[in-house]
Amino acid sequence: MATRALKLPELSLLMFMLRGTPAAERLLTILYSAEVTELEPGQTGSLRFVSALPNRRLGEKVAGTRFLDEDGVPVFVSLYLDEQGELYELDCWKVDDTPLRRIPAF
Repeated sequence: MATRALKLPELSLLMFMLRGTPAAERLLTILYSAEVTELEPGQTGSLRFVSALPNRRLGEKVAGTRFLDEDGVPVFVSLYLDEQGELYELDCWKVDDTPLRRIPAF
């Protein structure tokens, strides 16, 4: 899978989601240099954060939000850490399972 930096709408969403969380300061500094892979390219908007740590596993949900896609369909978003407390996955779920059109400005 190809890796890339976060796009501005993704970065804005993550900054919004992390505000007020216990690990916000530490995680916010990581976002600007974070590399991600798209879990379903061009579809859901879900991302996995790249790490040098081997055998990473899903840990806890650290933040969540929801918004309406530009077609009016609700999108639920969750941010997960791995078991070591590092950024693991941004999970986006559009309730009608159609491709995500746009992340709104936060």
